[in-house]
Amino acid sequence: MQEKPKVVVSRTRRAEAATRDFVFTESDVRATGNGVASYRTLAWNAFKRFPLPDTTQEAWRRTDIHNLPTDKFKLALENKNDFPAVREDLLKPLVADQHGGQIVLTPGGAKIDLDEKLTQKGVIFTDLRTAEQKHPELLGRMIGKTVNVEEGKFSALAGAFAQNGVVLYVPKDVVVDEPLHSVLWGPGGNLAHVSHILVLVDEGASVTYVHESASPDDMTSNSMHAGIVEIQVMQNASMKFVELQSWGRHVWNFSHERARVERDGNLDWIFGAIGSRLTKNFSELDLAGEGAQGRVSGFYFTDGTQHLDHDTQQNHLAPHTTSDLLFKGALKGKSRSVWQGMIYVAPGAQKTDGYQANRNLVLSDGARADSIPGLEILADDVRCTHGATVGKLEAEPLFYLKSRGIPQAEAEKIVVEGFFDPIFQRIPFEGVRERFQEYIANKMA
Repeated sequence: MQEKPKVVVSRTRRAEAATRDFVFTESDVRATGNGVASYRTLAWNAFKRFPLPDTTQEAWRRTDIHNLPTDKFKLALENKNDFPAVREDLLKPLVADQHGGQIVLTPGGAKIDLDEKLTQKGVIFTDLRTAEQKHPELLGRMIGKTVNVEEGKFSALAGAFAQNGVVLYVPKDVVVDEPLHSVLWGPGGNLAHVSHILVLVDEGASVTYVHESASPDDMTSNSMHAGIVEIQVMQNASMKFVELQSWGRHVWNFSHERARVERDGNLDWIFGAIGSRLTKNFSELDLAGEGAQGRVSGFYFTDGTQHLDHDTQQNHLAPHTTSDLLFKGALKGKSRSVWQGMIYVAPGAQKTDGYQANRNLVLSDGARADSIPGLEILADDVRCTHGATVGKLEAEPLFYLKSRGIPQAEAEKIVVEGFFDPIFQRIPFEGVRERFQEYIANKMA
């Protein structure tokens, strides 16, 4: 009997994938003042040490980035102005005909506008590079205080190589009535846009801040965004933060975000996501002082082959804290969404009230929504609830609308708009609501 030839199974491709990395070097880390330099050095060392995440890690089990072309990305060059201009609709005033302040971040730098009355009150609203030069002590109170660059490859990347960013400081007891607005514009192909947003709302102060990230579509190439958002809401302070992304379909988007709310502080945090090829977002809410409150609202709409993964955590670290999270999503085509949520109650955090929910509408057979809520409770006098639903459009409201002469496509659009409306109503600006309603209408069409 003839002996069968031996079959050798090669694991070379997977081994090569495991050793892939970006081509950024230590010389790409921008030189800055002493305080920030040590932070950047720490981030660079973590960046070198961490491999790219893969699906063997629980947090990444449902998001595969083995096709991320790490060797293609270059950091966006300074003072390069041959990119498409920022879309006009992104620059419109949020209220009436003016902003309290606006910052526009592009690969060529930053354009800053701030009402003189706010400057006189001590409000600082500027770009990261200017803050490094003019406000190093303030930056030392903010950078690295909520997001640890040791959390993973992409937090380290953003910490080490941040080229653009926003620094917002509202002094003690200052109330900023007019909203502040920033736009991160990331055009171009095969570029890595790296950002760092830092916010400190001091004791008794309040502010509303809207940050938008966007780019044109460029289906002939890939681009990437890696970002960090760090927010501190101090004792008795209040903040409404609206964060919206409409990245082009060629953009791989990674972000680590954390807000810390101190005693009797309040944060209203609103996410909106309709863009990117792939998004992996880690967002955490730390209720660190007694009586702290946080509300987190999110909406996303995917189509085509988009993949959006939001990983949220509500950390109750002190007694009498309250959190309320609601994420809603709709999916078309062969797209996929992932939402993983956790409520954590620390030992001694009694009288905690925590809630989280995720609702999904699957609008085509090829789409998929994964929804994974979780609780970890280490105190015994709490109220924590969670829920998740994944379903299709209900027949009854569609039948009702069609029976009144409304075509099927228009009826579906109306039902989807109604599904998102509770989240949209939390966006405090009509113009921003209308723009995202238009995005959704285009996806429905």
